Amino acid sequence: MPTPLRLGIAGLGTVGIGTVKIVQHHAALLARRAGREIVVSAVSARNRTKNRDADISGYAWEDDPVALARREDVDVFVELMGGSNGPALAATKAAIETGKDVVTANKAMLAIHGQKLALAAEEHGRVIRFEAAVAGGIPVVKALTEGLAGNEIRRVMGVMNGTCNYILTRMESAGLPYAEVFEEARQLGYLEADPNLDVGGIDAGHKLSLLAAIAFGTKVAFDAVELEGIGRISIDDIRRAGDMGYKIKLLGVAQMTGRGLEQRMSPCLVPAESPLGQLQGGTNMVVLEGDSVGQIVLRGAGAGEGPTASAVMSDVIEIARGARISTFGQPAATLADPVPAKATAPAPHYLRMALSDKPGALAKVATVLGEEGISIDRMRQYHHADSTAPVLIVTHKTTRDAIDHALKRLPATGVVSGEPVAIRIETV
Repeated sequence: MPTPLRLGIAGLGTVGIGTVKIVQHHAALLARRAGREIVVSAVSARNRTKNRDADISGYAWEDDPVALARREDVDVFVELMGGSNGPALAATKAAIETGKDVVTANKAMLAIHGQKLALAAEEHGRVIRFEAAVAGGIPVVKALTEGLAGNEIRRVMGVMNGTCNYILTRMESAGLPYAEVFEEARQLGYLEADPNLDVGGIDAGHKLSLLAAIAFGTKVAFDAVELEGIGRISIDDIRRAGDMGYKIKLLGVAQMTGRGLEQRMSPCLVPAESPLGQLQGGTNMVVLEGDSVGQIVLRGAGAGEGPTASAVMSDVIEIARGARISTFGQPAATLADPVPAKATAPAPHYLRMALSDKPGALAKVATVLGEEGISIDRMRQYHHADSTAPVLIVTHKTTRDAIDHALKRLPATGVVSGEPVAIRIETV
């Protein structure tokens, strides 16, 4: 009879307790599927006396997660504390140095230290698995490292932050302004302690950089991700985009081009009838495009106790079965140094601006756009508000540089009131 696989779980928040529950409630099922028993040996958290929704009295307790990582009765260190540095990083390093495999949900730590940790793990003959770090319960890491390993990946794209998707869809369905829905999300506990990690696109950018490393065989390059959050998206943008047949999403896109690796996380318009356009609430969706398989769409819960703990246990079972896969799908020493590239591929853009109610105002705007090589596909003008009229323009494919040059020139026309909004329209 194979010996049990012994877990040391650091962090007993929502995901940690969810993982404990799965081990406790599905012990026989896990043993059948893994080929050996899976047990918890010891746990660690900040507060030993906190009332938790699971019985942990039968497990050894360590106040220090580094001590937990070094315990001789732990085979797999399960890091669920979070944070890019501090105890999470120290304990993960200690686990690897003492011959432990690591399962983590910590996208921030891997986005910043992933390459060094992967090299250390391979040096010690260990593995790091992180399915739970990206898109909650969606098995996108396994899809890239295993299911699509025979493909040259052309593009990775998706909605990877459920909080932002909740805010944008709630604004649309309730007709509420951003500030009001932001506060609602805070009250519901959807936002990180630092809300900018969510609404600034940082959390989703961490996830995108990890998927890009697997998809394109490069070292993780979070610093090269172009980040723009959703703070400037107004209810008017959402309504007007809807009038034109689009939805606004915080969309991550990574692709390898002749110039280098493009990674961007920013608000984009997508067709309303597309799978991404129909995505509601806190759900995540990742689209993977391979040369042989074509387009694969993965949709599911992007956070929460059950979905994220499910992803943790999928990694634990993989280790219990004896699977040994390099952290980013190939030996860390073979990962290339990425050449960062800005997104210069032409795409349609959505423009919203307020024009003065003056003769020839539209003609002046059209002239500036034309001189920058921007062709208008569609245009819509709304009822006047005071002395200005909201105008929407959807362009034919053009570059962001051309759009930016045009936006800089528009104030000089004397007919544009306020700051125009420009959002890329992504083909999906």
